[in-house]
Amino acid sequence: MLFENGDRLIFAGDSVTDMGHEGNGEGLFEAVGRGYVRVVENLLEACYPQLTLRITNAGVSGNTSRDLLARFDRDVVSRDPQWVSICIGINDVWRQFDTPAIAENAVLPEEYERNVEQMIVSVKDRVKGIFLLTPYYMEPNRDDRMRARMDEYGAICCRLAEKYGCCLVDMQAMYDRFFRYRHSSRIAWDRVHPNQMGATLMAREFLKHCEFEYNNNW
Repeated sequence: MLFENGDRLIFAGDSVTDMGHEGNGEGLFEAVGRGYVRVVENLLEACYPQLTLRITNAGVSGNTSRDLLARFDRDVVSRDPQWVSICIGINDVWRQFDTPAIAENAVLPEEYERNVEQMIVSVKDRVKGIFLLTPYYMEPNRDDRMRARMDEYGAICCRLAEKYGCCLVDMQAMYDRFFRYRHSSRIAWDRVHPNQMGATLMAREFLKHCEFEYNNNW
């Protein structure tokens, strides 16, 4: 297991991370939301009861990378985590398609790369590790305009992860594999916000990078 007793893990992102979390994003009931962060916490608790890990949901619905960067010091760095997960970029792309006339709402690739890089640099020397999750669009057709654009942002994450030694969690690749067998409507009608099955898939993909074992002998 990558995590050690007492470690704090903060998940930063947009609505995919947020998923209705309450208060300061940690604690009982719906505090960590009902998405992949909740499933990650559940599995860590169930399979590693000997470890006390503090899971914090710092997702905010509607955020772009610009928005997340503006609050990153307050919501992530100042809370002194040992591990940070960054999952951002879907809205950066989505605003280019659902409200194209409001150009200032979109975050183009060059700014997106600067924003994510600044987040990484601000915290990398203070934590044990950073997980960088690729933004995704649940559209198997790579020629679809929004899917093609999202792939550009995923490629930026790949470059930054390699540059700074972050752990890359490729959520787009995970969904692509799943959609060989199931249609995307099984997970999300809007091809972005996952249901509980999608949350489980994302948690499973995340934990694959954490030396997680389901059959941990405790």
